[in-house]
Amino acid sequence: MSAVTINPVYKFNNSYIIGISFISALGGYLFGFDFAVISGALPFLRTAFHLSSWWEGFLTGSLALGCIAGCLIAGKLADRYGRKPGLILAAAIFAFSSLGMAFSPHLSEFIVMRFTAGIGVGMASMLSPLYIAEVSPASVRGRNVAINQLTIVLGILITNLVNYLLVDKGSEIWRWMFGLGVIPSVLFLIGVSFLPESPRWLIKAGKTDKAKLILAKIGSPDFVEATLHDIEKSAHQAGTVSYRAVFAKSVRPAVLVGITLAVFQQLCGINVVFNYTSTIFKSVGANLDKQLFETVAIGIVNTLFTLLAMWQVDKLGRRPLMLIGSLGLSVIYIILAFLLKEQAGAGWVSLFVLLAIGMYATSLAPVTWVIISEIFPNNIRGVASSVAIVSLWIAYFILVFTFPVLAEYLGTYGPFYLYAAICFLGFLFIRAKVKETKGQTLEQLEQSFAGH
Repeated sequence: MSAVTINPVYKFNNSYIIGISFISALGGYLFGFDFAVISGALPFLRTAFHLSSWWEGFLTGSLALGCIAGCLIAGKLADRYGRKPGLILAAAIFAFSSLGMAFSPHLSEFIVMRFTAGIGVGMASMLSPLYIAEVSPASVRGRNVAINQLTIVLGILITNLVNYLLVDKGSEIWRWMFGLGVIPSVLFLIGVSFLPESPRWLIKAGKTDKAKLILAKIGSPDFVEATLHDIEKSAHQAGTVSYRAVFAKSVRPAVLVGITLAVFQQLCGINVVFNYTSTIFKSVGANLDKQLFETVAIGIVNTLFTLLAMWQVDKLGRRPLMLIGSLGLSVIYIILAFLLKEQAGAGWVSLFVLLAIGMYATSLAPVTWVIISEIFPNNIRGVASSVAIVSLWIAYFILVFTFPVLAEYLGTYGPFYLYAAICFLGFLFIRAKVKETKGQTLEQLEQSFAGH
C-alpha cells in the first residue's frame, strides 16, 4: 500500500453537508422499516396465511429478492441519469408497496408486494450511502455514511416499538404494521426532491459548472478547486460502464473485497436475530408479549451502539472495528447456541442476543456500508456498488430462507454454531485483505485499492 497523502485542512459548510446527508439517509429509515416490520408481523402472518417453515422463510426472504432487482436497476440508473432520480423512484416504490402489503388478500399478493418493497430497499441501500459518500469531505465521510446506518436502526427501533404497541389490537393488526410505512415514504419523497445532484456524477456527465456550484455550498474555494482537480483526474479513465468493467484486472482487488465484506455482513447471522426474534424467544418459552418486547430492546441497543460506531469510525478506523466485531460475534454465538440448547432462561438469552446486536452495530453493520461506498473508482462506482450490494442481498436471502428450515431440523440453537464459524473466517479475511480507508479522499483510495 502506498503512503497516505496528508490532506490539507479546508473549511466546510457542515450544517449543509449533514442536512443533505440526513435527507438522503431517510432511504435507510425505510430500509429499516421494511426489514423490521416482518419480525412483529410474523406471529400474525403465520396464522393468517397458514405458513410452513419453508413458506415462512420464503415470505421473509422475498424482500431480499426484490432488493437484488432494485440494486441492479439502481446501479445503471445512478450512472446514466444521476443519483437523485434513483432516490426519487425508490421513495415512490416504498409508498406503493407499503399500501400494497397492507391490503393484500392472499399470500401470493403479499409476497409480490414484499418483493416490490424490496426493489425500493435495494435501490435505497445502494444509492443513499453512495450519494452521501460523494457529497462528504474525506475527514467526515465515514461518520456521514454511518448516518445512513443510524437511520436504518432508527427505522428498526421505531417500527419494533409501533409493532409492540399494536400487538393486542386484533389478528388483522399486521395490515396496520405494514400500511403505516406510507408516512415516512412520502416524507422521504418530499425531502429528496430538494436534494442537489452528486457533484462527482455531474462532472462525469460533463456538467462541471453545476458541480462547482454544489461544491461551493459544501466547502471553501480551495476545497472546490482541489476536489475538481481530483475528480477530473480520475474521470479520464471513464468510458462506457459495463459489468465486465467492474471485474477488470485493475479494479478486481477492490471489487473482491467489497463483495466478500457484503456477503459476510449477512452470513455472519445477525439478521436471523433481527427477523426471527419471536422464533428464538419462543424456543425458550417466552410468550408473544415478551417476544415483541425483545424486538424493542434489540432496537434500542442497536441504535445506541450505532451512535458509538458513528463517533469512532473516523477515529479508530474501519479495519479495527471490523476485526473486533467479527471475532466478538464468533464468541458470543457459541455461548448463545449453548444457552438455547440448554433451554436457559429468557433473561440469559436476551443478554447474549443484545451483546451480539451491540457488537454488530459498532462494527459490521455501519463499517461495511462505509467501505463499499469508498473503495470503488469514480468511473464505475455506481455499477460496482450495485454488484457488491446484490451479493449482500443474495446472502441475506440465503440466511433468512434457510433459518426456519435449519431450526426445524437442528433445533433453534444449531445454526448459531455455523454462524460462529463464518464470523471467524470473516475475521481471518479482514485481517489479510482489508486496508484502512479513514481520512483518504475517494480518489486516493482509488489508487490504493487498485494496487498502485
